[in-house]
Amino acid sequence: MDIDALTAEFHTSIDAIDALAWDRLVGPRLPHLSHAFLRAAEQSGSVSEDTGWLPCHLTLTSGDDLVAAMPLYQKSHSWGEFIFDWSWADAYHRSGLAYYPKLISASPFTPATGSKLLVVDDERSDILRNTLIETAIRFASSHGFSSLHWHFLDPADLAVFEGHDETLIRTDCQFHWRNNDYRDFDDMIGAFSSKKRKNVRRERRRILEQGITHHIVAGKDITEDELDAAFRLCRNTFLVRGHEPYLNLDFLKMLLTSQPKALALVLAEKDERPVAAAILLRGEDTLYGRYWGSEGDFHSLHFETCYYQGIEYCIREGITTFEPGTQGEHKVSRGFLPTKTHSAHWLAHPQFADAIADYLQREQRGVETYMQDIDDHSPFRRSDEPPA
Repeated sequence: MDIDALTAEFHTSIDAIDALAWDRLVGPRLPHLSHAFLRAAEQSGSVSEDTGWLPCHLTLTSGDDLVAAMPLYQKSHSWGEFIFDWSWADAYHRSGLAYYPKLISASPFTPATGSKLLVVDDERSDILRNTLIETAIRFASSHGFSSLHWHFLDPADLAVFEGHDETLIRTDCQFHWRNNDYRDFDDMIGAFSSKKRKNVRRERRRILEQGITHHIVAGKDITEDELDAAFRLCRNTFLVRGHEPYLNLDFLKMLLTSQPKALALVLAEKDERPVAAAILLRGEDTLYGRYWGSEGDFHSLHFETCYYQGIEYCIREGITTFEPGTQGEHKVSRGFLPTKTHSAHWLAHPQFADAIADYLQREQRGVETYMQDIDDHSPFRRSDEPPA
């Protein structure tokens, strides 16, 4: 393949790209980057000009073959990204410069690790990754965007960005659970310290004492009534914060139709009535927490619905990792350990790029100190802690 003969194109809709060709690059591990996921986001209106997400996906083709791609969006704000750059936007504004529009490569509204440099898996991979980066930067620069951002990178992407002169690396922290070949939930908490193990059992017992039962339904077994109930409960939580869910009910229905294996629901019932739910995405080896909601105030219900039920599901299904979402030190005592996440950034303005580079170095030291402090509160006995 002649790299110089590649054809680069930017697409205003994922529908302009062949679904099978796109998904061959994504693979089965990343449901939040599949063609069906991105198409449902666009077709449902979750991603649109009205919501401040304009698709401009990048593809590289060699002849008729799609060999590389990048999910890409023009943004007029920073909502729904989970990599927080509000202070950068404010600094631009105070300097009389426009931070928006900007470009981001991400899975919309989904803070999940995964490649944003989608390439064929062969000896050309790193060359194609660098070509995607350089093509996207040229596009951003020639069209007057302030910046270009790649969120929640996987290790292969990160290695390429670390060797790229024009991009800056940002380090953050999430809390992930890892399956250490546990036989069941009791086997996992058996690796906890005595105090932490008792706390978890007490929380689970309180759920039963309140007369609440849970079950998980996945894929084609999900009924329309169950999906409606789960979304209604999750929507309640969003409305308390003053806005609608980013990913709407039409999105979930489209995803259930086009990619049912990617969707799972945790449903909690009391007196045969749904009182809480969690909406999950499932990949080949990772479970991703997305939304949760409830009606009523029930002790420990959030922990059971969002964490313990998901952990049990992972153990039963042989899933190796559970990423429940951003933030939340309370996850640590329940088996989720601090895990570094990374993003990459290109800034068009040289002085701002230098200032942000300095900031990111100081921020990284802070994140590493924070993770060390949090790790001291791990519930696992040190000899039993699952490997990162």
